[in-house]
Amino acid sequence: MSAARAAIRLAPIGVIRSELVARRDAPRQGSEGAPDAWLDVTATAAAGLRGISAGDELIVLTWFHRARRDVLQVHPRSDPKKRLAGVFATRSPDRPNPIGLHPVVVRAIRGRRLRIGPIEAIDGTPVVDVKPVLKCRPARRQRSER
Repeated sequence: MSAARAAIRLAPIGVIRSELVARRDAPRQGSEGAPDAWLDVTATAAAGLRGISAGDELIVLTWFHRARRDVLQVHPRSDPKKRLAGVFATRSPDRPNPIGLHPVVVRAIRGRRLRIGPIEAIDGTPVVDVKPVLKCRPARRQRSER
């Protein structure tokens, strides 16, 4: 089997526990009034939290478990007045592989639970990975050859 046809397997490392329970309740982006939520990390992934502290900026990758996977074009922001666009040019949760990308701040840590936010993911959303936000360094200037 070629690498392109190999099966991809994701195992959740946690779940979002939020006051948002339905898609219609969630803002389109976290920065548009989303609440904080708890990220409950599984016991098997808990050691991966080492080095994370309150105040850290993270990227939380989720699996939009209630998304449609057969959608390739949408009206941006669900506005029928806007021209259809391919889902890869939008942040639509409906897409072939419904992976969510959420920049958050760690508010608190309680054992295997991280209080994070703001995050627009609904309650029960599986978390597939967490990554730190890396601070960009200015690019080095190359010395010109003389």
